[in-house]
This record gives sequence, structure tokens and C-alpha cells, in this order.
Amino acid sequence: MRGRKISILVLAVLACSLIFTNLFAEEKKYDLNTAFAIKDILKEQTGKRVYLRMDSGEELLGIVTKVGDQLAHISELAGRDFYDAIIRIDRIDAVIFKVRGN
Repeated sequence: MRGRKISILVLAVLACSLIFTNLFAEEKKYDLNTAFAIKDILKEQTGKRVYLRMDSGEELLGIVTKVGDQLAHISELAGRDFYDAIIRIDRIDAVIFKVRGN
């Protein structure tokens, strides 16, 4: 009798965990505003870590700190301790950022 109650309890916990996992496992997606320019996307990412693919092919990884009309300040550059960068927005080919995950 006791073993049966434990089995039922374990099954109930498993069922609840599956239900809650499905509820919270909703796929996050980025909704692109097609009127946006690179500058607008950078502004959305202020305070977050992004990869920037430059028109030279170089990739920079850092935190978007401030975005102006023509320039952006990227801080905490990966692989370049103690360095920040000021980059020309018109030289950015792609902004790569995290959408899903923890």
C-alpha cells in the first residue's frame, strides 16, 4: 500500500513537471521591425553582449554601451582585456545577439 502511494506520488510529480516544462519551453523569437536600421537594433541591445560582424570581415564581441547617430561604444571586448571600441555604425554588416536560452 505504501509503495503504491509513493509510485502514484512520483507519477504525479513527473506529470506536473512535464506540464510545466511545456508551458515554459515556449520558443522565443526576435520580431524584426523592418523599418529598423543597424543603429536601431544596436539601441535595442544596449547593455547586452553582441557580436558585430564588420564589413572588413572582423568580428567583435562586446557589450553595447552607447549608440549615437554614426558611432557606437562597445565595451568589455572579448580577448582584449581593458579595451573598448568606438565603431562606425555604417561599417557593421551584422549584429548577432542571443535570443533564446538562459
